[in-house]
Amino acid sequence: MSEQKEVKNQEMREYGQMELADNRQQHKLHLLSIIGEVEGHECLSANTKTTKYEHVLPKLAQVEDDREIDGLLVLLNTVGGDVESGLAIAEMIASLSKPVVSLVLGGSHSIGVPLAVAADYSFIVPTGTMVIHPVRMSGTVIGAPQTYDYFQQMQDRITGFIASHSQTNRERIEELMLNTGMLTKDLGTILVGHQAVEEGIINEVGGISDAVRRLHFMINEGCI
Repeated sequence: MSEQKEVKNQEMREYGQMELADNRQQHKLHLLSIIGEVEGHECLSANTKTTKYEHVLPKLAQVEDDREIDGLLVLLNTVGGDVESGLAIAEMIASLSKPVVSLVLGGSHSIGVPLAVAADYSFIVPTGTMVIHPVRMSGTVIGAPQTYDYFQQMQDRITGFIASHSQTNRERIEELMLNTGMLTKDLGTILVGHQAVEEGIINEVGGISDAVRRLHFMINEGCI
């Protein structure tokens, strides 16, 4: 018993994950935290708070395969990060056969937007922010038509995913991405709390109690 407790404590310390099972509904929920920067194939600085996709993907597979886990709660406070890795996580979350609820705390920026809307139902706290901007690329970039085509293809993948998992459309997402009037040194839009709901990106403004209550309701109703 003590060994199991130590394993759970280690998962909480290293991966920000734990099981929530001490509730009146007797549902077993898995808690997944996506915080800091989503790390891709290259390791970031040790001083950078990261979420590693090689940790998250196997855990999501385990959640899907574990008959005892009834639902997934995703907490997000991320500045974004690697696009390919973020989309991989988002696709995994969206393809789970079990109910998933997400809650944006602090912020869910850039690739964090697809991660938030990948859930079956999403919440954002009143002061939470979402930043929608065009795809950026770090490092050396070859100034060739093929490069810009690749950028456009990647951006289309992101806008398509957001549109198919929210109540907004691709045209409006692109408008928000290419907004020139809000960020002084960049393109894009910052949405705070209720603005994300008004745009149809997030379902509802709420906190942790609302998110947990909704997840229990979806489990009881067999909703996905």
